[in-house]
Amino acid sequence: MQLSEALAKHGCKITFVHTEFSQKRANKASGGLDKLKELGINVVTLPDGLEAEDDRSENMKVIESIKTNMPPLLPKLIHDINALDVDNNITCILVTMNMGWAWQVAQTFGIKGALLWTSSASSLAACYCIPSLIHHGIIDSEGVPTKKQEIQLSPNMPMMNPADLPWTGLGKAFFPLIAKEMETLESGEWWLCNSTCDLEDGALAMCPKFLPIGPLMESESNKSSFWEEDSTCLYWLDQQPPQSVVYVSFGSLAIVEPNQFKELARGLDVLNRPFLWVVRPTNDNKVNNAYPDEFHGRKGKIVNWVPQRKILNHPAIACFISHCGWNSTIEAVCNGIPFLCWPFFTDQFVNRSYICDVWKVGLNLDKDENGLILKGEIRKKVDQLLANEDIKARSLKLKELTINNSAKGGQSSKNLENFINWAKQ
Repeated sequence: MQLSEALAKHGCKITFVHTEFSQKRANKASGGLDKLKELGINVVTLPDGLEAEDDRSENMKVIESIKTNMPPLLPKLIHDINALDVDNNITCILVTMNMGWAWQVAQTFGIKGALLWTSSASSLAACYCIPSLIHHGIIDSEGVPTKKQEIQLSPNMPMMNPADLPWTGLGKAFFPLIAKEMETLESGEWWLCNSTCDLEDGALAMCPKFLPIGPLMESESNKSSFWEEDSTCLYWLDQQPPQSVVYVSFGSLAIVEPNQFKELARGLDVLNRPFLWVVRPTNDNKVNNAYPDEFHGRKGKIVNWVPQRKILNHPAIACFISHCGWNSTIEAVCNGIPFLCWPFFTDQFVNRSYICDVWKVGLNLDKDENGLILKGEIRKKVDQLLANEDIKARSLKLKELTINNSAKGGQSSKNLENFINWAKQ
């Protein structure tokens, strides 16, 4: 949606395709489509093929249903859109991961296709390297690491454990899906990345298709949010001293296990600092975990969902306890916020490597022998991070470098304009 808004500002005519289910959720959370229409973005829907009562948190089930049910419906949608404005027919279809089938439909119409990669460019580089990783025996044909070792995908990328590759931890069914998707997308000319060369120069140099156009941060709407945002936290932040609040959020997918949830609650309680903690509801709007009996939370505020970019831009925020998802990482970097890293899966481990080892704008939260991050570890690392003036200075410098890329005349801005000129032809 952020890319759609950026393209619309450059005069592109945008049609954004949602699933019917997702659009209903987004409408409920954000209150309609009027703002998008004002920006020149038309939203249309296609059914995902599932029943209303089906659990859409089962990602593989949703992906397979979409791949089965949507391809026959897209040609009619393209015909209908083109019929509405014969002088402005569709010239390019942008797809995300798992939507390569739409690219194939576009090719039958002679329409150009491009990929928007919404995770880090380093995770795209890892997926791009799948044939090479198999060839060199680093992973087997099912994506499983063959042995314990450290690898480097390119000379200017951090060392990584093959067990931290983006598909590990997702289940065996996802690896062949990713490998097939990369083959499908190979014919596209551009793979757009919400990143910059200042952040991931080694990864972006691996393939001439990789085009950094980030950071995508200028969205004027919250139409990509699936939960209603609690804006009361902004008024609460206004009452807190500058750089005093510890912000905690693990994004839209990660689930904290009950024992770890209790330990996190205890850790926030003993900080003796104000905290803002996002405890996301489940799809049925219930909270999975119970707070420990001794948890008071007097110094903090707990909410279901927040306008995160506004939170991270608030002067009261001191640091971000984060899952290191790429959107959250970009948003924090663009606001000069230091990190405490708590990755769960996919690209979050390699993002942590960049945060802690390459950019050096955060610290890692270490687990104990039972796999728990204990309250003492949380308190110790918060104190270390907030006392480290070098990390604060590097965070502000990285903010400046990153934002300058999307300013007029910046490299990402130029790349986006070049892409638009190609897409319009």
